[in-house]
Amino acid sequence: MELLNATGMQAGYTMGTRPDGRELLVVAVKGTFNIPPIRQQVTLADEQKVLIEADSFTGEPGFSAPLYEVDFAPVKPMCDVLLNGSAYAPGGKAVTRVEVTLRVGSMFKSFAVTGNRTWEAGKLAISPGYPGLFETMPISYDCAFGGVDNFHENERKHSAWMANPVGCGYHKQLAQELVDGSPMPNTEELRRPITMPNGTYAPMAFGPLGRGWDPRMQLAGTYDQEWIDTNFPFLPPDFKEAYYQAAPVDQQIPYLRGGERVFLENLTPEGQTSFDLPQIEMPVVFFYKNGEQLQQRAVIDTLVLEPDEGVFTLTWRAALPLKKSMFEISQVLAGRKPRGWWRARRLGKTYYPSLADLVADKQATGEA
Repeated sequence: MELLNATGMQAGYTMGTRPDGRELLVVAVKGTFNIPPIRQQVTLADEQKVLIEADSFTGEPGFSAPLYEVDFAPVKPMCDVLLNGSAYAPGGKAVTRVEVTLRVGSMFKSFAVTGNRTWEAGKLAISPGYPGLFETMPISYDCAFGGVDNFHENERKHSAWMANPVGCGYHKQLAQELVDGSPMPNTEELRRPITMPNGTYAPMAFGPLGRGWDPRMQLAGTYDQEWIDTNFPFLPPDFKEAYYQAAPVDQQIPYLRGGERVFLENLTPEGQTSFDLPQIEMPVVFFYKNGEQLQQRAVIDTLVLEPDEGVFTLTWRAALPLKKSMFEISQVLAGRKPRGWWRARRLGKTYYPSLADLVADKQATGEA
C-alpha cells in the first residue's frame, strides 16, 4: 500500500484492531508548530517531529515517567491534552512555590510547584520540610506524589502508589529511619498540600500516564483463563477504548477543531503565554483496488505542548474498518492535492506540478 503525504507534516499508517476483532487501517498525521510571540500567528515549524513508534520515558522504561506515547493508537474517543515542560518563577526571581496553569479551550488545570524538599521525621511526628528556592523546576510524574515503598527489610511490607508508581514521597511504613530525609514531591494540589507520606494524594503533572497505572489499567480489561479459552488473541470483552487515552481524565476534551485558545501561566519565562490553535482541515482518502474511494475527515485527538522547546504538536487520526485485510487498499492520500492531480489520476496519467518537473522526469528516464 502507498501513502501519499500532501500535508507538509509527518504521516504514517499502521494496523489496529477493534475489541470485536475487526481490523482497522489507521492513518496518523503529526504537525509541529512554533509557539508564537504575543499577538502573532502560529506557524509550521521548519523541523517536524517524527511520529512516535514506541513509548519513550524520562529514564529507564517502567521505572520513570512516560514522556511520549506511541502515535499509532487505533482510536481515541477524546482528545489528549499533554504538556512536557517546567515551572518558571515569575520575573525570574527565585521562589519556593509557584502556581502553574494550563488552559486549552474548555480544559483547565492548575497546581502548585515547590522547590526541593524532604520529609522530616522525628520520634513523635512527621512533617514536610521547607522547600528550597528555584527559578526553573521540571514538571514530571517523576517528581509528583507516589513511588514505591520498598525501604523496609521485610518485603511483605513493601507497597506502591499505583496512581503513580514512579513518583516520590509515598511511604506506607512510617518508621523514622525509613522516612526521615527522603525526598518529597515537587508538585501538589492547590487546596490539598501534601502533609503525610501515607496520604491519598493525586499526583500532579501534565504528561502522559503509564499504561499500568491506576485508574488507566482498569480500562484494559480482564486477562484470565476465560479470556485465554474464549477470546485470545483478541482483546477481552471488558476492554474499553478509553484505555488508549494517554492523558489523565481532567486533560481529556472533545476533539479539537482548531481555533481554541491555549493559555499557559508560569510555564514559560514570559510568565503568561497565549495563542490560538491553527484551523487546518485534514482529509484522508482511501483508494480501494477495485476503483472505489472513501474520504474521511481526520480528527485532532492529541495535543502535546512543549513550551521549553517553543513548539507544540497536533496529531490527526483516521481509521478505516477493513472488510478483509489492508491489501484491499492500494493508496491512501493524507491532505489535499490540486485539481490537476485528480484530473491526471482519472485519466491514468502522471501529474507534474510544473513544466520543470516534467522536463526533469523526462531527462531522468532518458526520454528527453
